[in-house]
Amino acid sequence: MNIGLIIIGDEILSGKRQDKHLPKLIELLQARGLSLAWARYAGDERERITADLRHAFASGDLVFSCGGIGATPDDHTRQCAAAALGRPLVLHPEARELILERMRDVAAEQGKPYEPDTPDNQHRLNMGVFPAGAAIIPNPYNKIAGFSVGHVHFVPGFPVMAWPMMEWVLDTHYRHLHQAVGVLEKSLIVQGAMEATLTPLMELVERDYPGIKVFSLPSVDHPQWGRHIELGVKGDSGQLDAAYAALKTGLAQFGALISAEMVR
Repeated sequence: MNIGLIIIGDEILSGKRQDKHLPKLIELLQARGLSLAWARYAGDERERITADLRHAFASGDLVFSCGGIGATPDDHTRQCAAAALGRPLVLHPEARELILERMRDVAAEQGKPYEPDTPDNQHRLNMGVFPAGAAIIPNPYNKIAGFSVGHVHFVPGFPVMAWPMMEWVLDTHYRHLHQAVGVLEKSLIVQGAMEATLTPLMELVERDYPGIKVFSLPSVDHPQWGRHIELGVKGDSGQLDAAYAALKTGLAQFGALISAEMVR
């Protein structure tokens, strides 16, 4: 099952805020023996968000969408999800109760009466309006739930909320995908060879070991190794050692200098 990430917000594309979700999700996945297949960024523009979500729903992938699920004018994700699905937006009963519970908590903290019918509190209920048929994702920070439709999961843009919610989704709904965490990647620092020269070797290793991907990361100004290629294999742990050995054996034919070996 491929895993994808959609990050929504003008503030990311303008540089006002730096995205932290991509590296964190990679970390969460790696801790469970999983990996990210793709990621997309979208600004606060409904047509673009709707198109990206329509693709996510149709893909069958496990997808996290971060941001835009609040109730201010620049939050469009809930509406775009409904449009992408062709479903109406409805107030989720469990999400409503959690929002009311949050109102009670805040009123008690501030020493004020609990008044759920005030205009601002009624507006807060909009944060529990999701596409029909959605399931909630609990928010341990402030009880304002995220939501899931199929394999697409919507969480807030705030890391303090989004990250534990993503962990909850992975551990509650996808534990069957978790794998034992072991060596997932082996690579070498190769000097004195060109990528074009090594390409047939890379293609041969991928052909002979179908569960393996070969990668090549060239660098021209590394402070330690200067011009070099990090050449390696990743993927199926059952074939990793054999594929790596084949890669090393093939490199010997080119007279390339191996400066270092790395295991991740």
